[in-house]
Amino acid sequence: MLKAALGPLVDQEASSFLDMMAPDGVMEFPYAPPGGVTRVEGQEALAAYLSGFDNILTIERMTEPTVHRTDNPEVVILEFGCIGQGVKTGRPYNQRYISVITVRGGKIIRYVDYWNPLIALEAIGGLDALTAALGTGGRS
Repeated sequence: MLKAALGPLVDQEASSFLDMMAPDGVMEFPYAPPGGVTRVEGQEALAAYLSGFDNILTIERMTEPTVHRTDNPEVVILEFGCIGQGVKTGRPYNQRYISVITVRGGKIIRYVDYWNPLIALEAIGGLDALTAALGTGGRS
């Protein structure tokens, strides 16, 4: 979904989200719950952070994105959703996202992920479950 939405801005040979990220790329979560991670810097740190998601959420599908081009050709805003469930709870995880993505040289250098943490916390069983799965690992 992301490669199609970003089109020629991002390396179409990338086989995963991490492959689309620049080695020093940054991912930010402005609406992270209290004690949650708000910023992850670097592809390696992002790989470590994302590795915990399989233990807490199953994503069945992503919705078709609405793509908003901006005055800056390197910045794209996406609106999309996902349908899934909490792994341990079986509760629905039906999330809506707005993502502000900055791409340079075929790689994502900044990804700001606006999502509703209350939906995630309900699906996975609370903040303790989130912290146990993802922790902070020195990230802010």
